[in-house]
Amino acid sequence: MEVKRRAVKNLVTKLSSVSEQTRTEAICELRLISKNDSDSRPLIGDAGAVPYLAESLYSSNKLSQENATATLHNLSISSKDLLMSTRGVLDALSHALRNPSSPFVAQCAAATIFSLLTVESYRSIIGHKRDILFGLVDVIKSPNSDSRTVKDALKALFGIGLYPLNRAQIIELGAVPALFSLLCNDGRAGILEDVTAVIAQIAGCEESWEAFRKVSGVGVLVDLLDNSTGSSSRTKENAVSALLNLVQCGGEEIADSIRGVVLGAVDGIIEVAENGTDKGRNKAMALLKILDASSCMFQEEQMGCLSNSNHSL
Repeated sequence: MEVKRRAVKNLVTKLSSVSEQTRTEAICELRLISKNDSDSRPLIGDAGAVPYLAESLYSSNKLSQENATATLHNLSISSKDLLMSTRGVLDALSHALRNPSSPFVAQCAAATIFSLLTVESYRSIIGHKRDILFGLVDVIKSPNSDSRTVKDALKALFGIGLYPLNRAQIIELGAVPALFSLLCNDGRAGILEDVTAVIAQIAGCEESWEAFRKVSGVGVLVDLLDNSTGSSSRTKENAVSALLNLVQCGGEEIADSIRGVVLGAVDGIIEVAENGTDKGRNKAMALLKILDASSCMFQEEQMGCLSNSNHSL
């Protein structure tokens, strides 16, 4: 371990070199070490590499920016506290997300942000970084974003949306039209499930109803519950969750206004209530109850079954 420590320290020392080539070579080495040797990640952080790596995200050198963002992502796996406590890291990630020298840089930046968001206490902090939210929304808006970057941006938006007070700001920055555009126009594998997960999350605030109304969001979610659309079970559960959050936050007035549309999807909601995960079944039952759309027979048949299962909300 001491040999590793000295090798890492030597590389980190080179990050302060006046020679760009020396700095870039050191960053490339640190990326390989952080990728292939998980034990070395804390050593890299302890040696003081993070501020230099963050600074390198502003570099116009493509190789330097790519390897610096990849190294920060690798470090975020085991050194989240260090990254979050280092001044300027979030601003640097925001810059890389919005001004990437390549698609790989944007993907690594989004993936690093998502990695940090797995710590609950960081969600409010990252959510207050408006430039990060704007950059993530920009990724899902752009038709030129590659699938990997879009998926990581969606995961990051989901993580940010887990903190309730962040949801209104995500909506304010124009996420809803972008999300529903992806939902209707993007057929890339896995994208629909991730999009609907974010939609379900941000539906849980008062501001969601007006934004969803402008894009006919309820109708789109209802369509996803139709078997003819070929939606996956996870996508259907997310659609149910979104509709439930929407009516719970909007109250009886919103429930009344969309009841007629949602009744067209009652078979799909019942299917989730019968065959979904524990969480999905509970949410589907709650939605049916709110909409008063389930039959007495279904209630009698299912309540006994569901009462014997362990459910988590």
